[in-house]
Parts: sequence; structure tokens; C-alpha cells
Amino acid sequence: MRLSRAASIDDLRTLARRRIPRFAFDLVDGGAESERNMHRNVAAFEEVELTPRYMVDVSSIDTHATLFGHTYDMPFGMAPIGMLNAFWPGADLTLARLCKRRNVPYVASSAASTTLEDLAEAADGNGWFQLYVSNDESVTEGLIARAEAAGYEVMIVTADVPAAGKRDRDIRNQLSVPFRFTPEVVLHCALHPRWALASLRHGTPSVANYADLLNVATSYADVQKTLITPGFTWEGLKRLRTRWRGKLLVKGILHPDDALRCAEVGCDGIVVSNHGGRQVAFGPPTAQVLPRIASAVAGRMAVIVDSGIRRGADLMRARALGADFALAGRALAFGVGAGGAEGAERAMAILELELIRALGQLGTPSILDVGPEHLSPRPAVGFCHRRGGFGADKAED
Repeated sequence: MRLSRAASIDDLRTLARRRIPRFAFDLVDGGAESERNMHRNVAAFEEVELTPRYMVDVSSIDTHATLFGHTYDMPFGMAPIGMLNAFWPGADLTLARLCKRRNVPYVASSAASTTLEDLAEAADGNGWFQLYVSNDESVTEGLIARAEAAGYEVMIVTADVPAAGKRDRDIRNQLSVPFRFTPEVVLHCALHPRWALASLRHGTPSVANYADLLNVATSYADVQKTLITPGFTWEGLKRLRTRWRGKLLVKGILHPDDALRCAEVGCDGIVVSNHGGRQVAFGPPTAQVLPRIASAVAGRMAVIVDSGIRRGADLMRARALGADFALAGRALAFGVGAGGAEGAERAMAILELELIRALGQLGTPSILDVGPEHLSPRPAVGFCHRRGGFGADKAED
């Protein structure tokens, strides 16, 4: 399949898998343990049904959405992904520049392979910063100070990794940071020459913002333990709220009470997220819990959702479920993996075209017109009710 014939994000994933060595592809494509949570995220959005209304003029479709005083061309941005340059060399800057060009937010991960300063320059005003709270307070303070100096105005604190997840694929691949060039890794590189040559040009990827902490190769799980702390609590969040003068969001919210506490602390928004199923092997898909959370904090803060966005229609579904905005990570990553900058643009174009068509088919000229009233009534008996929610097995007759 050629890049120009890719019709969906799933097609781009297929192309990326062919171009990238398994150990690098699995870093982004994989999830925690059995990966059930990761797959349920996607299935949950697919199961959200909306009822179209017809005889509405949809000759002009508006996908703009305003968040924190900035009007974006589409109601979603790039979710943070650590070590993305290992997936495809130069991916971080490629996607940051794409987001600037397409006027959507780019969330720079503190675990990125590129420094937060370079990403801020590439995103050029469209950059947000995602913080992993380190077990070393001086490391956290250093990152915040650098983010301020680089001009970031939105900071997202990731709260959903109090312990590193068990990623079976990474264990099987013996993934380490920096990479250990074992015979198996060398073989996989030889079988994927385009990736290998691009990697030679860009250099061995690492966690650039923590370079001074990673002087020796170690497992990726051990790197994660260095970057996070199991002792991060609500008191720590209050201190961050006092410290950070810009917009502050908390990522990893799955319970309405936690969302309310974020509002009480003075956060400007939350990201309803289960880390794309990459860290937590259990728990609900985000589409399932989003309505209750959005209802709990309605009007008090911005509600953003990630984990499972694969179609433009998912952005519309997210809005109907109560989200103001969405973040997509793997969808754009698969694009850059499939074809570099051209592939990333292809992924963005696919999502945009699907969103425009979905809004027209729903009979809603603007994404802002989509709301809970578009949700189809659930059947009195069905798998959503009998087995506990979206993505569950079909109910027995």
C-alpha cells in the first residue's frame, strides 16, 4: 500500500509497522500487560452512537474550537508521547511543526527525545508542556523553570503513573534507554534500512530533558521510575498550582470526585485519560467515564479527553459525551511512522476529512453544535448494559 492510498489511521499503522523495527514500533503501539485496556479505548468510542438530523444546511462545516483564549482549526491536538524519536527519527519536531502549520496544540512530553526548548520553538505558540513529577523535587523545578523560559503557557501534570506499568512487549524486546545494540536489535535495524539510515542521521534517541540523569543504559521501566514519584498527592498538586502561573491541567482523571478536587485546587482543566492503555492494565475506557466527569465539573473547567481517538468521528463523539477538546497521540504517530512529514500530514488530513464528513452526516454545521442531545438512546437490553459498558462482550439472549 502506498501512502497516498492510505484511507484510515489503521492503514497508516500498517505502513508504519512495515517500516519500523519491532522493538521501536512496539514502544508506541504496545500497551500494558494483555493490552485489553488499550483496545477497549478504541472500541468504546466506536460504540458511541449518535442520531443524525436531516434537512439541515451543512454546505459549510466549521471545525474550529476555542480553548484558553486560542481558537484552533480543529478540536484536538497532539497528545504527549515520550521517546517518539525512537519510533521514527525526528518525529518530535516533525509533529510539532505540523501542529503549528495546522493550528492545533502540540503537547511536548517531558520524556520526549527532543528538548522542550526546541519543541517550543517548532510549535511556535501552539506548544503545551506535559510534566512528569519527578521523585527529585529539583528535577521537577528545573523542568518547570525551563518551560516558563521557553514560553509555554499551558502545563499538563500527568497523575496517572504513580507506578510504572508492566509493558510485556518492551520486556520481550529488552528495551533500554539508550538502546542496547544487541544482535537481535542489529538484525531488526538491518531489515528496516530506511529507519536505520534515518536514525544514523538523527543520532541515538534518548530522554533529552533528563540527559544528565541517564548516563548509563537501563531498562525503560527503570527510566520511568526515575521520572515519576509514587508520593505525588493532592498537596503536591496544590504546590504546583501555586508555582505555575499559566494554565494548569491534570492528565489521568477517571473519576468524577477527582475531577471535582482538581477544580477545587484551582486547575484550569483536566484530561480524562488512562494513558492510552500504555501503563494501566485495568480500569474503564475514557469514553465510558467521560459523561459523568464532564457533568460533575460542567462550567468549572475545561474537559479534554484522550485514549482511543482513531477516527475523525471520534472527535465528534467526544464532544457529544461532554468533552470540550481532545488529544490524539498514536493516530498522528502512526502517520509520521508511515511516511515522515508527509505521513504526518496524511494522518492529519484523514482525521480532518472524517470529521468534516461526520459533522455533515450528523446534520451539525459546526463542531460546537454537537452535544449530549445527539447521543442515541441506549437499548433497554444490550451488551452495554448487561456486561458493564462499552467494549464488553455481547449480552446473552
